[in-house]
Amino acid sequence: MYCLARDTSLFDKGSVCSTERVDDLNMDIKIIVAAHKEYWMPNDPMYLPLQVGSIGKPSLHPEWLRDDAGVNISNKNLNFCELTALYWAWKNLDSAYVGITHYRRYFACRLWGDQRTRIATKPFIERKLQKADVILPRKRHYWIETNYSQYAHAHHEVDLLKTKEILAELCPEYLPHWESVMRRTSGHRLNMLVFRRELLDAYCGWLFPLLFELEKRLDISSYSRQDARVFGFISERMLDIWLEKNGIRYASMPVVHLENQHWPKKIGAFLKRKMVRGRRCT
Repeated sequence: MYCLARDTSLFDKGSVCSTERVDDLNMDIKIIVAAHKEYWMPNDPMYLPLQVGSIGKPSLHPEWLRDDAGVNISNKNLNFCELTALYWAWKNLDSAYVGITHYRRYFACRLWGDQRTRIATKPFIERKLQKADVILPRKRHYWIETNYSQYAHAHHEVDLLKTKEILAELCPEYLPHWESVMRRTSGHRLNMLVFRRELLDAYCGWLFPLLFELEKRLDISSYSRQDARVFGFISERMLDIWLEKNGIRYASMPVVHLENQHWPKKIGAFLKRKMVRGRRCT
């Protein structure tokens, strides 16, 4: 079992969402905070900072966990992104509920106030888990793009084609749900989640074999550094397919970002890709 002390300056000594009172139900919940650089962390023992892509690198902080300990895929971090944290949590934590978030973004308990004070505390997460087995961020809406076309314009269409090919071979019963999800104009992104343990086992036991097979078949040698994060991007699209196929009930929560999201720049890039249709497709 992994434990962390909370006695250094990197941990905020104040509480978060302290103006709202919710009884602690003492549920066994651990949420990994994936981080690749030293950063502020919330003072809540539910959150476990994990240094990702840590293999061969010095520790960022003496109290943080590392994704190269235990059973791990730390060496794949450049291409799998925060999925090395999800894999590590799946293989090395035994909590009843396991989650993953990001050092710059968290589930939020409210929509206003200082960013750090909006980070959901354990009692808020517990309250959500009383109503659902899974917590996810609110869906992202593309409005003028489908999930398929948005990915094809932003990255490489071949990533999707190869993924569908593997689904058809290994679990064809998921194909109708692939088609349904890809035609939609919204979906869950960010690779943020909290799962009941049994569901985490089922989801990761389905997802990672597919991604490892995709890794074997996909040539990313010419990809940019951004596009080389392909397996993290593909996993975001796979989540809704798995949820729909298995009829999983989930609760949605807003996300608080601790840094500027540069939305005008992102929207401009999105529209540019829309106008230059297919220029990234291969």
